[in-house]
Amino acid sequence: MTLTHFDAAGQAHMVDVSGKAVTTREAVAEGCVAMSPETLALAQGGAAKGDVMGVARLAGIMAAKRTADLIPLCHPLPISKVSLDLTPDPSLPGIRVSATVRTTGQTGVEMEALTAVSIACLTIYDMLKAAEKSMTIQDIRLTRKSGGKSGDYEAQR
Repeated sequence: MTLTHFDAAGQAHMVDVSGKAVTTREAVAEGCVAMSPETLALAQGGAAKGDVMGVARLAGIMAAKRTADLIPLCHPLPISKVSLDLTPDPSLPGIRVSATVRTTGQTGVEMEALTAVSIACLTIYDMLKAAEKSMTIQDIRLTRKSGGKSGDYEAQR
């Protein structure tokens, strides 16, 4: 398999997408922040820094829009949709984060969805670290993508 971000000499480069068709592309990523039941209750009831999940949702949206500034070889994209779902899960215990990103363009939005989840999880950690420093950020992964030359992808559970 050839990695697209390297030229024939092995030098990193931005992939030329100018010949690709403009299509609707969507990606969904997920991850979670595991914490104690007490910290989860604090996150749901309003922590000292405010609305934990609301702030994390905004951070994830902002991060998706700035992905090309953070990951060196990502293309800046005209993002048409970013949505984040943050769900408290007592069985974890913790907060599950899912991000959906959509664009109409020549390259996909997998990295934007993964970045949105990562930054939302980091924001949750930041806002709750005074209560629990042992929280863990887990299982960040692409769960679905559609559009583009490589077609659709759905992760196996």
